[in-house]
Amino acid sequence: MKSQRPISSDEEHRVLQFRPRTSPSPTVHRGNGTVQPLRGAPKPLDLSRYEQPRTEPDDFRHRMLANIAALAFTIALTAIGIWLAVSIADLRRTQDCVLMGRRDCAKIATPLI
Repeated sequence: MKSQRPISSDEEHRVLQFRPRTSPSPTVHRGNGTVQPLRGAPKPLDLSRYEQPRTEPDDFRHRMLANIAALAFTIALTAIGIWLAVSIADLRRTQDCVLMGRRDCAKIATPLI
């Protein structure tokens, strides 16, 4: 294992001089094409270039009905998933009971008199 030597005090506090880039950046040649450097500040990216004029107004009622249908489907799917998880856990509990050799594993519902 190499021992680490301490950094000398001359190299510890060195100030580097940075010169501003005043001349334009040269063009870069990559492969078969030439890449031109950016000139000026780039425009901020927004979604206005993807907007298209609508021929008919937005159907708010139809959109809300579709959202309600999607919400109902999501709730139903979640309820089915929970029911399935509980059923599998109950079957596993019953199977574990039977595999242990017990005889009173089945639940018997008694009617109220």
